[in-house]
Amino acid sequence: MSQYTVVTGAAGFIGANIVKALNARGETNILAVDNLTRADKFKNLTDCEIADYLDKAEFLDLIEQGVLDGSVSAIFHEGACSDTMETDGRYMMENNYRYSGALLKFCQDEGAQFLYASSASVYGGGRTFSESREFESPLNVYGYSKFLFDQSVRRLGSERTAQIAGFRYFNVYGPREQHKGRMASVAFHFFNQYRADGRVKLFEGCDDYPNGEQRRDFVSVDDVIAVNLWFLDHPDVSGIFNVGTGRCQSFNDVAVAAVNACRAASGEAALTLAEMQAQGIVSYIDFPEALKGKYQSYTEADISALRAAGYDAPFLSVEAGTTRYVSQLLGS
Repeated sequence: MSQYTVVTGAAGFIGANIVKALNARGETNILAVDNLTRADKFKNLTDCEIADYLDKAEFLDLIEQGVLDGSVSAIFHEGACSDTMETDGRYMMENNYRYSGALLKFCQDEGAQFLYASSASVYGGGRTFSESREFESPLNVYGYSKFLFDQSVRRLGSERTAQIAGFRYFNVYGPREQHKGRMASVAFHFFNQYRADGRVKLFEGCDDYPNGEQRRDFVSVDDVIAVNLWFLDHPDVSGIFNVGTGRCQSFNDVAVAAVNACRAASGEAALTLAEMQAQGIVSYIDFPEALKGKYQSYTEADISALRAAGYDAPFLSVEAGTTRYVSQLLGS
């Protein structure tokens, strides 16, 4: 039998999209790994084809026992606690840092490709988003767990025996994120708010930004998956790379795009932000106390390293990506 492609976090947002994309290539010899303590995530895999499913703990046991030696060609490591509000640092470090380290060692021992999820949260409140140590200062334990693992990858340097590619995802949105609750994208929340109430609510301004004008690099999961598959096809390329569009846009931009995509689907004319504000379709709520000092009000990926590595495909804008996403949500 051919070797497995392993996807950890396979029932999660990005993991499930990777499984679906591999299926589209004709790849079904996929070992899906996850922790289904929150069982609703299984719905992300019901339209996917896999060879087997393993619980995360069982998977780690099999690795440590050598049962999977020689049977894995690549691991897409998307499994992690991604809740930036999580305060249990011990859990976060065990789940995100130690787990990742065990899989990295396995891939290096086996000569298998290791493609893993890092995060733009490693940059904290800085204004420069370039893959270099001096710009990295995470604001929460989630970001620190990702940063610490990136550092362990860097220490390997030229001693690596197989591809290691880390992806610092910026603000990803798209299908198969419905299980994430409060951690789902703002595009998802705006869509649901507008469908339920005919209006959307954004955070008021903070860090000297006007209401709704905090700016993030919002990237479609379609683009994120395209990057992952490109690296799978280029096993000679290693490193840590930002995965964003290279262009920041405001939360207001996302709200306008989501509302207008819904309106277009109902045969209604598009509105400007000012018109939405005047009609009460877009309004603002107090900025949460719990997020003050832990919030990135501005992110914009420097994607020059990704481009230098050879990835040259364009990225969807908020308007194009959100319109596509809303169309998918309306059809689901």
